[in-house]
Amino acid sequence: MKPLRVLSVTSEVFPIIKTGGLADVAGALPSALAQEGVSVVTMVPGYPAVLKALEQSDVVHHYPGFFGGTADLLSGRAGGLDLLVVSAPHLFERPGSPYLALNGRDWPDNARRFAALARVAADVGQGLTPGFVPDVIHSHDWQAGLVPVYLSLTGGPRPGTVVTIHNIAFQGIFPADLLFELGLPTSVFTVDGVEYYGQIGFLKAGLQLADRITTVSPTYAKEIQTPEGGMGLDGLLRARAGVVSGILNGIDDTVWNPAADTYLAQPYDRDSLDARAVNKKALQERLGLHPDPEALLFGVVSRLSEQKGLDLVLAGLSRLLGDRAQLALLGAGDKALEDSFQTARIVYPGRVGCFIGYDESLAHQIQGGSDALLVPSRFEPCGLTQLCALRYGSVPIVARVGGLSDTVIDANEMAVAAGVATGIQFGPVTLGAALDAFDRAKNLWRDKDAWRRLQVNGMGADVSWRRPAKKYAELYRSLRP
Repeated sequence: MKPLRVLSVTSEVFPIIKTGGLADVAGALPSALAQEGVSVVTMVPGYPAVLKALEQSDVVHHYPGFFGGTADLLSGRAGGLDLLVVSAPHLFERPGSPYLALNGRDWPDNARRFAALARVAADVGQGLTPGFVPDVIHSHDWQAGLVPVYLSLTGGPRPGTVVTIHNIAFQGIFPADLLFELGLPTSVFTVDGVEYYGQIGFLKAGLQLADRITTVSPTYAKEIQTPEGGMGLDGLLRARAGVVSGILNGIDDTVWNPAADTYLAQPYDRDSLDARAVNKKALQERLGLHPDPEALLFGVVSRLSEQKGLDLVLAGLSRLLGDRAQLALLGAGDKALEDSFQTARIVYPGRVGCFIGYDESLAHQIQGGSDALLVPSRFEPCGLTQLCALRYGSVPIVARVGGLSDTVIDANEMAVAAGVATGIQFGPVTLGAALDAFDRAKNLWRDKDAWRRLQVNGMGADVSWRRPAKKYAELYRSLRP
């Protein structure tokens, strides 16, 4: 049987362009799928970083008039990935992040930019590139949500379609008067098409018309079908529950491998956990923390936002830091939270260390040097930092939501006795419950044998893409003509 061909359509992909976990998923999944007989080509916008990274490229199609300018579809490789790149300078060759201008606001033409990405993907699905005609198009998040819409407007055979929700909070909602500009007929502006409360909903449209809908954990798949978790799309998802599934994310266990991590002062594995002490000391030195090997060192690697629950860490900081505990934080986001953590660093010298921004080396060093990793999210589709923490022997302390509840086994009395616990869960996501989780961590920390068992169990968990890739391959094959 010939390999199954999949076009993955994404607005970002690691290691080329990244703002969050979507890029990690889009970058790691293709190599895991190759082991399952699935050939993946990734389509991404031609941002400056993408064009610079291309090792070689060929123009496979030229669009003389395309969403207000000209565009070329390039075929090439970068970052170990086979790519199709939508090179449209008027849409993508600009400074700033993929979504935000330098003033921090959304690019005003984001609807046009990502509609263009979806339009080209649909064209490829209809045979635009004879050397690669996909059996399935896998669209990630709202930025690729219009792919099933454009495909529905074409005649003849079409590939199967999958839309994955990485975070339902981001939906891509735009004014209805953009319909003509996006090349969409009025016939699709209905409740069964792109219309969403009188506007155009990119994600809503994809969920309405895709053959299959996935999200990034089984629990999150259930949560988004409730009014509390669905953010206005729960009714649609309940109506389409038969095609909705949750497939856990994985991490690239070659990139995240403590035994071969060049960012660490001392590599280690679960048979040499004592070597983590060297990394803890190095982390304390880097962030100006007291060089105290017996201090319980909590780590945070996160976007700073209300969703991530970091306000709970601030509100409970004096309790968290009791018994000589320390906090090492890496993150950026909400300005008020950034300022508050910077203030905490001054108020608690040697006890709180923080780096506002993102630094890949420090992310690895916090995983390899912290004793516990805090992930107190109010909602979390899957989460990747807790998977890295398991891999690195930093005990995850997580809210009992979404993928966090699916990936961490709580150290309750029975789980500890059975020898299967890997971390600490708490719920509901309130300050009181978070404080109780901090106290539980400190009690476990005092029992060095129990803490070591949590670390060993976590490091033995399979957090790779192997199992998820098998599930995606099965899903794709169910759509193969």
